[in-house]
Amino acid sequence: MIRFIRFIDRISTWVGQAFAWLIVVLTLHVCWEVAARYLLNQPSAWAFDMQMMYYGILFMMAGAYTLAKSGHVRGDILYGFLPPRVQAGLDLILYLAFFIPGVVALVWAGWYYAGYSIAIREHSSLMANGPPIYPFKAFIPLAGAVLLMQGVAEILRCALCLWRGAWPSREEDVEEVDVDKLREMVNVKNEDIAKLDRYAAQGEQTR
Repeated sequence: MIRFIRFIDRISTWVGQAFAWLIVVLTLHVCWEVAARYLLNQPSAWAFDMQMMYYGILFMMAGAYTLAKSGHVRGDILYGFLPPRVQAGLDLILYLAFFIPGVVALVWAGWYYAGYSIAIREHSSLMANGPPIYPFKAFIPLAGAVLLMQGVAEILRCALCLWRGAWPSREEDVEEVDVDKLREMVNVKNEDIAKLDRYAAQGEQTR
């Protein structure tokens, strides 16, 4: 079971990391649009729509990745103090009662909207000659399918925790820099930082 869970985790991770490059595309597009608008006086009519679609695709396709890394925000203050088996039981109930029906509805509705949009070759209605948006809508059922697959992995992870009494480990990924861990890695102590601050202050006073 753990191999199957890890396999789905790797797929979600790969999808999230692949679509994360849209941040670079979005940044370059915004920079080019600003330069074209204010330096060349040639703004693009499609700029706003395309930027929204870039961000929307990134947001949707990163959902399974974030779930695989347990990165979604939790609003329950007491959850972290509960035993692993109780956490797994609550998660399992919520996944079965809310997550699975909601994501299945997303896939079903997304498939309908994407199919209709592709059939009529839908374009943006914000302008007379707006960009095509059916490629963007095609990502709705795809993102829902990947998220649903990761949800199955999370349900299996809950079942494994109920059986073993401990959460199975997740694959490591990029994390925010922890200052204390960074100090331990480079063997820097608070006393050394204080000495450096005093030395810098003395240098400023002698100028």
